[in-house]
Amino acid sequence: MSFLFVEYPKCTTCQKAKKWLEENNIAFEDRHILENRPTAAELREWHELSGLSLSRFFNSSGQLYRKLDLKSRLPGMADEEKYNVLAEDGMLVKRPLLIGEGRVLTGFRPAEWEALISKG
Repeated sequence: MSFLFVEYPKCTTCQKAKKWLEENNIAFEDRHILENRPTAAELREWHELSGLSLSRFFNSSGQLYRKLDLKSRLPGMADEEKYNVLAEDGMLVKRPLLIGEGRVLTGFRPAEWEALISKG
């Protein structure tokens, strides 16, 4: 099984996740989140596969999130608008993302990643 690994290479959490994938000999396609931003359609698909709240896809600790005051704006937005906002700038997306076999994980939690990979 191969995975799509969506990352921002300067992010230390992404670096740890990538190292973990490599150390565990996990095949993955690497995608730089700023050079190849996820589209609104991809984000919608990933969100639906994930079973997570759409808010889990936002990088709520990022500067841009705060600058755009998304904490107060998101509750009043429709999902389509949220997908479009996420697609505008990769820095708004929680990373890394691991996509594979009908599952999507946001952020790096080794136990969750291990569970996803062992299902393959």
